[in-house]
Amino acid sequence: MCGIVGYIGQNQAAPILIEGLKKLEYRGYDSSGIAVQNHGLCVIKTKGRLADLEQKVNEVGGVEGSVGIGHTRWATHGAPSDLNSHPHSSMNGRISVVHNGIIENYLPLKAELEEKGYHFVSDTDTEVIAQLFDAYYNGDMVDTLIQVIGKIRGSYALGILCSEKPDEMIAVRKDSPMLVGLSEEGNFIASDIPALLEYTKDYYLLNDNEIVVLKKDSIKILDLQKNEIQKEVYHVTWDLSAAEKGGYDYFMMKEIMEQPKSFQATISPRIVDGEIHLDDIKYTDEDIQKIHRIHMVACGSAWHAAIVGKYVIEDYARIPVEVDLASEFRYRNPILDKDDICIVISQSGETADTLAALREAKRQGIRILSIVNVVGSSIARESDDVLYTWAGPEIAVATTKGYSTQVALMYLIALKFAQARGKLSDGQVHALVEEIQNIPAKIEQLLALQDELKALADANANAKDVFVIGRGIDYAVALESSLKLKEISYIHSEAYAAGELKHGTISLIEEGTLVIAIATQDALYEKLLSNVKEVKARGAYVLALAKEGNTEIEKVADKVIYIPQIHDKFTASLDVIPMQIFSYYTAVARGCDVDMPRNLAKSVTVE
Repeated sequence: MCGIVGYIGQNQAAPILIEGLKKLEYRGYDSSGIAVQNHGLCVIKTKGRLADLEQKVNEVGGVEGSVGIGHTRWATHGAPSDLNSHPHSSMNGRISVVHNGIIENYLPLKAELEEKGYHFVSDTDTEVIAQLFDAYYNGDMVDTLIQVIGKIRGSYALGILCSEKPDEMIAVRKDSPMLVGLSEEGNFIASDIPALLEYTKDYYLLNDNEIVVLKKDSIKILDLQKNEIQKEVYHVTWDLSAAEKGGYDYFMMKEIMEQPKSFQATISPRIVDGEIHLDDIKYTDEDIQKIHRIHMVACGSAWHAAIVGKYVIEDYARIPVEVDLASEFRYRNPILDKDDICIVISQSGETADTLAALREAKRQGIRILSIVNVVGSSIARESDDVLYTWAGPEIAVATTKGYSTQVALMYLIALKFAQARGKLSDGQVHALVEEIQNIPAKIEQLLALQDELKALADANANAKDVFVIGRGIDYAVALESSLKLKEISYIHSEAYAAGELKHGTISLIEEGTLVIAIATQDALYEKLLSNVKEVKARGAYVLALAKEGNTEIEKVADKVIYIPQIHDKFTASLDVIPMQIFSYYTAVARGCDVDMPRNLAKSVTVE
C-alpha cells in the first residue's frame, strides 16, 4: 500500500499519474510506478522517490497513452526494490494491478498458481492478484474481478488494467480507501482526495465490494451481483492550496501553525450561547444517563487523545471509560454491555485496526460514535453517529492539528455528558465552555515561542535518549510528546507516569540524560517537583513545562517553558504545542525528512 491514482480520458495519462502521486507523497512510500495503455501495457517502476520514476520515464522518451494507473508503495511484503514495486503484472503482461491493503491468503493462492505454471518475480501479495486475474480472465473484466474477489481474503483497494480492454479500467475496494473522480476531461480513481484536486472536486465514495467500471466518458458502479448502484456526488469544499505548504519548509510546521484556526473550527459550530450542541447525533439526555461504560478505541496519537478524554470524561461526567489500542481491542474478546457505547477516533477514518475494532463493537451490538476528520470515510459511514473534527487536510505524517481537534471534541463530549447526567450545573458548564473558547488565543501565544524552542532543539539534537514525564493529564500529553519526538527525529524517547520512575526506569538516568517534565496540573505540581529532583540528583538535564506563575520549578529544572494559565483539565491543548515545535526543530537539526519519516505512512490501512 500506499497511494493509488488512475486516469482514463482524453489527455496523456503519465503526467497526470505522476503529478497525482506527488500529491500523495505525504503518505510515505519507498517505491513507485505507473502502467499505461500503449498498444499493450507499458509498465515503468522503480525503488526510491518519484523523482527516480520521472527520470526513468524520461529515459525511455516518455509514455504515450490516455489510460493508466499509478502507485506509491510502502512495503508490507518484500523489501523495497524495482521488482516489488507496483504496478504488478501477470506473467504474460496482459494484466496490471495496483493494490493497497494485504491479501492474507496469498501464499496458498500463489502455490496453486505455480502448480498451473505461473512464474512469480516479486515477493509481494499483489502479484498474486495480477496472476489470478489472468488465470480467470474470460474476456469480461467485471466477471473476472468477481471471481478474484471470491478467492482472495484480506483488505484491498484495486485498480486494474487489461491490455485487451484498452478503453476500460476497473477498480474495487474492501477495507481500504478508494474514491472515483469525475471531470469533463476524463475520469479518475485515487486513494485520497489531494491526488485529484487539480482536476476535479466531484467524487463518488465507494463502499466495500463496490466495483467501478471507468471509461473516458462514463462511470458505472456495480455490486457483486452486477446490479448497478446509483450514488450521490460528493463535492469537496476545500481547494489545492489547503493541501500545499503555503511558504513553510514542511507541512508539519504549517499544520502546527494552523492549530488555533483548526481548534476554533472544531468548537465554534458546537457552542451556541454557551450551550454545547453535538451536531445531529441522536443522544438524548436519557440516553446519556443510561450509559454504563464508554469504550474508547484508537491508534497512535488518536489513542493519546482518547487517554485525555478518559481523564476529562471520568472527572466531569463520572462515567467509567476504558481506553483500548484498536489493534488489541478486537482480539481480547472485550466485555461489552448493551448500555455501553464505543467512541472510535481516527484522523483518516480509514485506519485498518480501528475499523476492525469498530466492527467488533458493532457485532456485539453497542452504539458507535466516531470522531474523524475525513468526511465520507469508512469509519464515518459505518458508525451510528459521527463528529467531524473539521481540521482541514492534514498532510504531514506526524499529526498535530488532527490530535488537537480530537482533544477539543473530548472536552465537548465530557461537558455535554456531565450536564445531561447532572454532574455539572448549567453555570459550571458555561464557565468551562468559556475557558475552552479562550484556548485558540492561548495557543497563539505559545506559537510565538518558536525561536526559543528552536534554540533548545538545536542544543539537544544529539540526545541519545529522552524521557518525558508527567502526572494525570500531563502523562497523557507526555505520551503524545514522546511519540512526536521519536517518529520524526528518530531519537529514542519514552514517556512515563512520573511516579513510576522509581520502579525501575530511573536506573537509566545518567549524567546529561534529557528529561522533559510536564508540570501543569496544579493538584500534582508539588509531587512532580519531587520527581524532577529525583532525576536531577542522578545528573539529568531537565526541560520543564509549567503554568505561568508556578516559578518554583525554576529552582530545580535547567530550563522552563511556561504555558498560559488554564483549567487543569484543558492543559493538554496547550502543553502539546511547545512539544510539537521542539520535536519539529529537533528533526530539522538532525537533517530528517519531517513530513515523511522513514518506515511510516499517514493512513495505516493494513493491520
